[in-house]
Amino acid sequence: MTYKKPVQKFSGKIKEITLGENLKLGGESVLPFYSFDGDTGNKPAIGLEIWDVYPEDWPTTIMEELGDKAKKPAEWAKFCEEKYKPDFICLRFVGANQDMGDRTPEECAQIAKEVAEAVKLPLVIAGCDSNEKNGKIFTKVAEALADKNYAFLSAVEANYKEVGAAVGLAYGNIVVAESSVDLNLAKQLNILLTQLGVKWEKMLMNPGTSAVGYGFEYVITTMDRIRLAALDQNDTTLQLPMVMPISFDTWKVKESVATEQDAPEWGDREERGIAMEISTAVGVLAAGANAVVLRHPRSLEVVREFINNLI
Repeated sequence: MTYKKPVQKFSGKIKEITLGENLKLGGESVLPFYSFDGDTGNKPAIGLEIWDVYPEDWPTTIMEELGDKAKKPAEWAKFCEEKYKPDFICLRFVGANQDMGDRTPEECAQIAKEVAEAVKLPLVIAGCDSNEKNGKIFTKVAEALADKNYAFLSAVEANYKEVGAAVGLAYGNIVVAESSVDLNLAKQLNILLTQLGVKWEKMLMNPGTSAVGYGFEYVITTMDRIRLAALDQNDTTLQLPMVMPISFDTWKVKESVATEQDAPEWGDREERGIAMEISTAVGVLAAGANAVVLRHPRSLEVVREFINNLI
């Protein structure tokens, strides 16, 4: 008797959301990379992180390649687009933090506009460490980039009304709903945003992440539960593509920060950071992430090859 390989079919499907003009995320109806079971949707996207201020402590090889371009976000973004060819650019407003210059929302909006004019790729806009200030930053930036269909990372419980109303309703961009590694909290925030009036096609989700070794198993199991609820239980409130800014976490843990003098047995600092970033990225991609934000071009190269080999 000929063996017939079983196929796992689900009743649910992840919504297809378009970032910018034509970068499509989601659309899958099977578990990540399970092409033998059905439609895996659009290929996961990779974005490169840039800052609005000069990054003093970034890896040496990145800074050597960037040179003075790292002092001008628009030139930095264009350089990344042309040299590394990511799927999108993630502009992060570190300079809006109080201890990093306390840049105003108006200044952030001007920088975002210059970056948007310099590149053809879609943007993901990330704020500073203050949820309260992010509400004001996102409002001004979304106004400056109205109807661009860019994603804003993120709306959280503390500011979802302000961010949702400005980004998703008034200015025609995409709200990323961020929760703290909990299926029920993710579901609740998605529902609250839709009750506010934000349409599903103007939403993405970030269920929360961490670097490998820092509660990462809990991140993965939460993502698994979200995907199974969306696909197997056909829970429409969780059928959103997930975008994960993993570089925000991986480059601040001790494995990436400790110098060779502090931990000579760990080897080269930059190589450690790259390893942390790659291992975290492939972990969340295998658990259902539809887009990841990375910092190091070498990480982008390896993760891109990982995706291409599995699709």
